[in-house]
Formats: sequence, structure tokens, C-alpha cells
Amino acid sequence: MKKLSYTDVYAECATAHIAAPSTKTLEPLEDIVGQERAQEAVRFAMAMPGSGYNIYAIGRTGLGKRTMILRYLKNKLTPKNHVSDWCYVVNFDEPRSPKILKLPVGFGAQLKKDMEAMISRLAKAIPQAFDNDSYYERAEKLKTEYAEIQEQALEKFAAQTKKKGVQLSVTTPGGYRLTALNGDEPHTVDTFAALSQEEQDKFDVVINKLEVKLRSTIRQLAAWEQEFVDKQQALNEEVVVGVSKHHVDDLLEKYGEQDDVVSYLKRLQQDLIDNFDVFLEEGEEQAALADATLDKKLPRRYQINVLVNHSNNRPPVVVEENPNYHNLFGYVESVTYKGSVFTDFSLIRSGSVHRANGGYLLIDAAKVLEQPFVWDGLKRALRSRSLQVNSLEREVTLSGTISLDPEAMPLDLKVILLGDRETYLLLQHYDPEFTELFKVAADFENEMPRTPSSESHYAQFISSLVHEKSFLHCDRKAIARVIEHSSRQAEDQSKLSLHASDIANLLRESNYWAQEQSSNMIRCAHVERALESNLMRNSRIKDQMFHTLSNGSTLLSVEGAVIGQINALSVLSTGGAEFGMPNRVTANCYFGDGDIIDIEHNARLGGNIHTKGVMILSSYLSTLFAKYKPMPLSASIAFEQSYGEVDGDSASLAELCALVSSLGERPIKQNFAVTGSVNQFGEVQPVGGVNEKIEGFFDACEILGLTGEQAVILPSTNQINLMLSKKVRDAIKAKRFHIYTVERVDEALELLLGEHPGVKDKDGNYPVRSMYGSILQKFDALRTAENEQEGA
Repeated sequence: MKKLSYTDVYAECATAHIAAPSTKTLEPLEDIVGQERAQEAVRFAMAMPGSGYNIYAIGRTGLGKRTMILRYLKNKLTPKNHVSDWCYVVNFDEPRSPKILKLPVGFGAQLKKDMEAMISRLAKAIPQAFDNDSYYERAEKLKTEYAEIQEQALEKFAAQTKKKGVQLSVTTPGGYRLTALNGDEPHTVDTFAALSQEEQDKFDVVINKLEVKLRSTIRQLAAWEQEFVDKQQALNEEVVVGVSKHHVDDLLEKYGEQDDVVSYLKRLQQDLIDNFDVFLEEGEEQAALADATLDKKLPRRYQINVLVNHSNNRPPVVVEENPNYHNLFGYVESVTYKGSVFTDFSLIRSGSVHRANGGYLLIDAAKVLEQPFVWDGLKRALRSRSLQVNSLEREVTLSGTISLDPEAMPLDLKVILLGDRETYLLLQHYDPEFTELFKVAADFENEMPRTPSSESHYAQFISSLVHEKSFLHCDRKAIARVIEHSSRQAEDQSKLSLHASDIANLLRESNYWAQEQSSNMIRCAHVERALESNLMRNSRIKDQMFHTLSNGSTLLSVEGAVIGQINALSVLSTGGAEFGMPNRVTANCYFGDGDIIDIEHNARLGGNIHTKGVMILSSYLSTLFAKYKPMPLSASIAFEQSYGEVDGDSASLAELCALVSSLGERPIKQNFAVTGSVNQFGEVQPVGGVNEKIEGFFDACEILGLTGEQAVILPSTNQINLMLSKKVRDAIKAKRFHIYTVERVDEALELLLGEHPGVKDKDGNYPVRSMYGSILQKFDALRTAENEQEGA
């Protein structure tokens, strides 16, 4: 048993541990403080070649996982050769399967610019080349030559037919007719019918022979026409090559070391010849599609779709805040023109995985698992080390429209999942592929040891936050106060919290109050003001509940002594804050078979841990009073005026003391409040939230009347967790409030009852006048009376 002094309930930060008078001259910390284990895991995963060495960063939100990893990647990574630009271009052989080009960094945008410049020039030069006198002359000459040859051949054949009394006439374009002549005029049906049968047969024989020759002539005409077409095509090719060759050759020379680009440009040169007419047609459709897709009005098949473009060789680091399917894996856009849905390679859009290729992708594990098809898609990409752009509609087979099948991008990527331990364990348990793909766990610490050296490092961490967020600088006392608050957050005098977001928020609010008061620096008073403001904003529910103490709605005694009644301490959470609240716990005893009834459990208001605590204290009571004989009394315990679920075992010490008080009919001093759990051997075990519990009881005593006798009893192992508020420390210093620590139940009972409950002698018996002795005597008397009643 120990009564704590003012210095025992708070661990101050010695300003001597802070190397500089303010953060202005304090060197910022490059790394995140206290996360050496996680940093080593990240370093190992980054350096480890091969697939599967992706990272799962374990830790609750606000520990600085993302910040630490991003800072590490910024400071430690060096340029690498495997970072590339990626472009999609048309596949001239199979337009539904666009080809992907891998280019050195910076070449993607340059190639797109060069191609646009070339196509823009060709869009002007090719129509001009076909719209000039020289081309018209040559084309007309070819056409005239063909027409003359055709005309001569037909005239020669017509002359032959005329000699034989048959006329050749053209019926339709490309259609010819042979008709028997009646002098110089062709026979009509009537005049031909008037001829003799012999004359008619003669004409039929002549016409049949001429038809054979006509077919031969027509074949010759077709051959000449094809020859004309070939010559016209050769002329067009000559014109296109003359206009485009030097442009394409310039690009071939510029990108000569890029095999993929060279192959593409050579195939493009042939396609320009085959499809030069796209430059000659002022297509309304082309203009409409260009407007719809926000592109330049150039032939779409010759565009370069730059999927990924980098400015330097540093591995890209991408943080995806919204990892849905399209944002991660890209998608294919479409436009609607005259009721038809249209798409092509130029409408392929990149996702985060494309942009992070060759580098690192950071995503939140919970968000990935929330999105449909994303987790499977991510695993598929990491397994195959390639990325195929598929629309989500195609993935779920909702769309039957024609879509693209782009060439897959080779993938060289490390994924960093940020999540909590529960998600990590669930993935390990339910997904056998998870451990193969995420072989490295970066486990982030919640606290770090508090030593003079670590306080100095923590001060540098505070300095880094101040510099990074452009706050006013903190003086030495303000830094010390933030360190003390960090220890309070860790609930341990020997540790510091590593919850970086909480510290950043405290500094941000302190900076606000410093600016409100026109201060040139954040001082200790501003940090205190920020803490008070935060407490005030989140204490509406607390104030309402403590108001019920002042108006008498909630019954609580902080003076006097009552049998079977004790003040227990609990912690309530309102979402934004936690606060302590005293509760009255009562116990009643009555004749029975030794059962202890947990009213909270029977009313289905007690949680599993609370029920376990009651069972343990029942076991301890049985060890004390019914080790060899049955206990003839039963008891019940309850949290009075509690209408919600009660859980946790931190009230088991208080419940045990109330039961013993009721069994021994000894009054408990109501100026005490008790917290702590017990084991089956009567040892008092540590509990959580001791700072809030003590402060809650102190607030209740202030409302009901602070007499200077009120005190809190807590486990001795909880002393290191004490980081009490200033007003409680001041009350302890003025001896208006007290803290006692105990190691065993007997010590707590001695404080509460004003007497030691009893010590066993060498024969295992308690003194007759001790409380334990009187309880055993009462049990013996009850057993005797029960036996006599049964005998009668």
C-alpha cells in the first residue's frame, strides 16, 4: 500500500533534454520518430528484387505510416533505368488490338508532339499536293491514255462488226449489245422476223462469233483499266511519298534507337500511302468525334495516346485515394455520334497502376477491399506482372458492345497497402495468395520508450512538423508540454505516443491560438489553451452526465460510510473524447447456496469480460470462505443507475470489496473510489483509463463537495500510467485529494474499512475479531443452524 505524492502522478519533461531554445533552430527530423522496425522492413522490401515483395504497412490510422513511407521514398530512392513512358498507338493490322510502345522517360510526350506536328503538316501538304496543275496534268494524261486505248479498241471492234452487218452499241456503263443491221439501221423485232429463217440463222452465227470476240475485248479493256488504276495508284503513292517521306525519315532518324517506334513509323509510312484519302475528306464525323473527345481535328488513326509520361528517371510514387476499378486499372472511354457508340485506341485512359509502373503504389487496404473486383484485379496484375486495360462492364459481362483488346503493359511495381492489424490477419486467414504477394509486413509502433534521448528526438520530430506545416515556431516550454501530452496519450510515464496526427492537430490548434493572441511563437500557454478548447468542444455529454450529480438525479456519496456500497470508476466514450465517471456499485447478501448473482449479466447488460471478472472474484471468495465447506450465503451485485451495457473487469476489485463489506457487515468509506481487477489469488491487476477515471471522480467530488479526504485506490502497477491534469495534481499537492496504490485485495479493504480484514495464523485461521474471522464465524453459525434444522 502506498500513498502517491504530487511528483508520482505526472512525469514532467525536463527542458534540458531539448537541445535548442525553439524549433526555429532545432534541426528537423528527417525520419519518422520511433519507427525503426517499420523503416527497416520498408528498406528491405524496396531493395529486394523479385515478385511478391510488396508491403503491408500495419498500424492504426494516424501513426504516420503514409508520411514515413513517402518521406523514405523521397529521400532514399535514386533514379533507375527501368522507369519508362508508355504510349498506345493504332495496330494497323488489327485495329481492335492497339499496340503499346515503351519509351525512355520524356520521349512519350515528345513523340506525341512530333507526330502531331507531322500529321498537321501532312494534313495541309497532302491535299495541296493533289490539288495542283502538275498532279491534274499527269492524272488527266493517264486518264486520256486509257480512254484513247479503250476507244480505239472499241472502234476497231465496231468496224469489224459493221463489216459483218452487226452494230455494236453501249447499253449501260460497261454494258455492250450486238444488233443485226438492216442496211445502215439496226433491225427491229418486226423487220428481223420478216427475214427468212436462213437469214436469221446466219445473223445468229455471226453474232455468236462476235460475242466471243467481244468478251475477249472486254477482258482486254479490264486489264487496261487495272493497269490504269495501278498507274494512278503509283502516281498517288509517288505524290504521298514525295510529301511525307522526308517527314517520316526525320522521325526515323530522331527515334532510330527505339525499335518499337521505328517499326511503328515504317508501318505508318505504308499506311499513309494506303489511306491517304483520310487527308482529303473533310469528314463531318471526324470533326464531331474530335470535339466530343477534346482532341485536335487530325486523323485519329495517326495519333499517339500517351498513357504515362514522366519528367525524370526517379521511380514514380503514386498515392491512390479512391482505388476503384477504373482509377486503378484504367478504362476505355467512348463517345456517341448519331446514336452509335464509338471508341478507339486514343480513348484508352491510364490508371494508378499504369502511372506507378516502375515505382511504388500506396493504397488503403480497407478501401481496396470495399470496391468490387479491385482486389482480384490487383492480385491478377501482380501475379502476371502485366496489366490489361479492361472496362468494368466487360469484367462483369454487362455490355455486349464491341470493345478494344489493348496489348498488355509489362508491370514492374511494388504495392504498399496501408491498413490495420485486423484487416491484415483477415487477409492472411482467408486469402492464401495474400502472403505470396505481400511478403513484407511493416509493423508500426504505437509508442516508443521515453528517455532523455528519445525526448530530444521527439523535439526534433515536433520541429519537423512545424517546418513542414509552416506553423509558428514553438519555444522550449511548449515543446516540453507537447511531449508531456504525448506521454498522456500513451497512458504511460515511460513512453511517448507515436500517433503523429494527434500531435500535428495539437500543434495546428496551438498555432491558431498563438495567432489569435498575435504571438510570434507558440508558447506553453497556447498549447494548454488548445487542449482546453479541445476538451470543451467534446465535453457536452460529460457535462450533461455530471449535471445529474449536482441535481441529485444520479446518486453518489463521497462522504460517510455504508455497508455493501462502493464507488467504482468507469470510462465512457462519446466518439470524440473519453471521460471518467464514478458509479455506485452495491452488494447484498442473503441465505443461499453460495451463488453470486451478477445482475448486469442476468439483465443482459453485462459484457463477456465483465462476466469473467465476476466469476474470478467469486472464485477468490470461495477460496477465502468456502474452501472446504459450502458457503451458506448468496449475494448479488449491481451497477446502480446503469442502463447501458457494462463491460470490462476494471470494477471487479470494487465489486469484491462491496461483497466482502456486505458479508462482514462492515461499512465502506464513501470518500474512496476504486478501480482495478483481481485474479483468483487476490492480487490486484492493472486496468486502462486510470487518468480519466481519477479526473472523473475528482470532478464529481468538486460538484458534491471536496472535503480533502476523498481519494482513489488503484493498482500499484498503474502508477506508471498516471499523467494527471494540472488541477488534480494541484489538489494532491495541497493535500485536498489523494491517490493510493495497492497490490492485494486486503490492502484495498484496509483503506476502505479502516481496519485490516485479517491475517491467517499458522493454522490457517483468521483472528476472531477480524472481519474475515467474523465472516467465517457467521458461516459456521449458519451451517450449524441449518444442520440442526435438518436434524429436527
